[in-house]
Amino acid sequence: MLVARRQVLVQLSDDLLALLDRQAQRRRVSRSQVIREAVERFTATDREAETDRQIVDGYRRMPQEDHPWSDWAAIDTARALDEEEREAGYEAW
Repeated sequence: MLVARRQVLVQLSDDLLALLDRQAQRRRVSRSQVIREAVERFTATDREAETDRQIVDGYRRMPQEDHPWSDWAAIDTARALDEEEREAGYEAW
């Protein structure tokens, strides 16, 4: 998949440029690739935080309702799995 790209001018110190070049050479990729990956990692934190915020907001608007039988179903499932493991020869936790 071809992604449209735009050129951007970025000013870097000589030390930072040297670090960038070493990283690119060590990984055998272009400077641009190293910068793209760094920006993606940097912005990923914000994107993940926004997704988390939206999920929390959704649960605030429409909270999950506890079903009276959900605990019993979980207990029955855990018991069945425990029995199945015992029958297969596994030790209990």
